[in-house]
Amino acid sequence: MSLSQVKAKAAALRARFEEAGAQPVDCAVLQPAETLLDLYGEDIRTRAYVTSDPVRGEVMLRPDFTVPVVQMHMSDGAEPARYTYSGEVFRRQEEHPDRASEYFQVGYEIFDREDPHAADAEVFALFADTLAGYQLRAVTGDIGILTAAVQGLQTTDRRKAALMRHIWRPRRFRALMDRFSGKSAVPPTRAALVASEDPMANAGQMMGLRTEAEITARIAALKADAAEPALAPEQVEMIDALLKVSEACVFALEQLRDIAVDLPAISPAVEQFARRCEALEKRGVKVDELAFEASYGRSSMEYYDGFVFGFVDAGQPGSPAIATGGRYDALTRHLGRGDEIPAVGGVIRPGRLVELEASA
Repeated sequence: MSLSQVKAKAAALRARFEEAGAQPVDCAVLQPAETLLDLYGEDIRTRAYVTSDPVRGEVMLRPDFTVPVVQMHMSDGAEPARYTYSGEVFRRQEEHPDRASEYFQVGYEIFDREDPHAADAEVFALFADTLAGYQLRAVTGDIGILTAAVQGLQTTDRRKAALMRHIWRPRRFRALMDRFSGKSAVPPTRAALVASEDPMANAGQMMGLRTEAEITARIAALKADAAEPALAPEQVEMIDALLKVSEACVFALEQLRDIAVDLPAISPAVEQFARRCEALEKRGVKVDELAFEASYGRSSMEYYDGFVFGFVDAGQPGSPAIATGGRYDALTRHLGRGDEIPAVGGVIRPGRLVELEASA
């Protein structure tokens, strides 16, 4: 596979998206690190290349296009808007050194207030049609249903906030659920802090960036959390049942409505899913065959907060998805500093398509 082949495929995909009504845009390779750190915290450093600019300060090599496109639109974009772009992105691959750390993406994004469900269906149907000749497996999910379930748990706001922060980190999320429900013990160091009447008594010289007041407040929060009752087993079972939903969309909808009887907090999000299925059908998508996995998308970038989808090579289940996308309304709110607009989009990796064509 040559670079020229990948660029040619990227150009063809971008042209197709332009034909669909998208305005071509470009984004700088160097992006301000402050924005991404604010969004994702220090964890972003483990998957992005960070460097220092003498004028701009700390910057990152572009890990994706969505964040700068949202910033551009929230600054001066017209509404409704459709954008397309192509170019290289850069991701550190410490956990998967065999994967490319530099590759091309081609994307399509919609900013439209009128009908979010129709926009979801438009993006998915466009990608499905574009990728129809590659025999890929499509899978969908909905992060919004899971976040609604967490918000509906009968526990403290502090615990809900902790779970919400780690929805995109399945192992950490599970560890928190086990701790909050009493299935696993509190780590020894934390237990010692909670049990001590005055943990700061023999702390010694202060080191690091946190002040004594911040440390004391954190210990007080840990003590308050330790005094909270355990999450009821039925609540944990409902979350587990939700995460296990994996069916074609029409059957998944039936299961989710059953779960909503005992967890009514998810009912509005489930009905949003139902309306999206209707919109997909209008676009010619066979929702009785389209896969839905309630846990899908939880290992992706954290800006997706609703509908998510991916197209994967069924012959290489462990390899990265060839195309991914989803809804990210909350990201527009964050970057718009109070303003927001429903937004959905997706990206395709043209290099993977070139590889599939070469192996056919």
